[in-house]
Amino acid sequence: MGKRKIIRIDEDKCNGCGQCIPNCPEGALQIIDNKARLVSDLFCDGLGACIGYCPQGAISIEERDARKYDERKVMANIIKQGKNVIIAHLQHLKSHKQDKLLKEAIDFLKEKEIEAPFKSGPEDKGGHTHSGCPGSKTMDFRKNKQFSGEKSPSGQESQLASWPIQITLVSPQAPYLDGSELLIAADCVAFTYADFHECLLKGKILLVGCPKLDDIDAYREKLIQIFKDNKINSVTYAHMEVPCCFGMVSVIKDGILASGKNIPFEEAVISIKGERIK
Repeated sequence: MGKRKIIRIDEDKCNGCGQCIPNCPEGALQIIDNKARLVSDLFCDGLGACIGYCPQGAISIEERDARKYDERKVMANIIKQGKNVIIAHLQHLKSHKQDKLLKEAIDFLKEKEIEAPFKSGPEDKGGHTHSGCPGSKTMDFRKNKQFSGEKSPSGQESQLASWPIQITLVSPQAPYLDGSELLIAADCVAFTYADFHECLLKGKILLVGCPKLDDIDAYREKLIQIFKDNKINSVTYAHMEVPCCFGMVSVIKDGILASGKNIPFEEAVISIKGERIK
């Protein structure tokens, strides 16, 4: 047994909704006593496919002593669940560039004389993944120009580069995070600041949340994980001038400090009249 990344479930936050279960093809999760439980370290690959599907922000990734993940045992469990689950698992491995595990999985299928139902990979031409809730699928619009920079009737171009954007729904392992310039924006900013796309969002990956109405502690944990697991080139926090918006400043700074990295941080403050103050 050695240290490795593996999911952690906060029982106080988990409400037993079960949305994480179908998004763990490996079968590492079950609902027991109205809570999501990690039932086997052997089945958890630590890649966090389930994280973005937890509406409570109860799932995170930690590094601890855990039994080594066993791809062959996972596949033995997965093939019992049918073709669609096999596809979801293989796509999951490929999207995280787990080439060695992907080969082990396909070799196992060949041994069992099962054709690997895996052709073009985890994404279609638009960069859409094919498993889980459609509204929370990880999408990188930068991979296909037809999905970015489309002009509105006014002639302006959208600068949104990825999906989802809500902090709770974004997986710390989302591939578009690594090497990114990160824009964390309070909910109201995009509605207030007319030049949001061109002056703030352009060239950045967006995360959105409300420091007053959302779970700020869950945000802190999620941001720490994002900063630890990815090379973040810079962080900009865009927020309104109202006092409640400033609460996220310390959360972001705490996350950067906890990551042990030196990530440049700046603020963009917007007035309630839609003017950029700072």
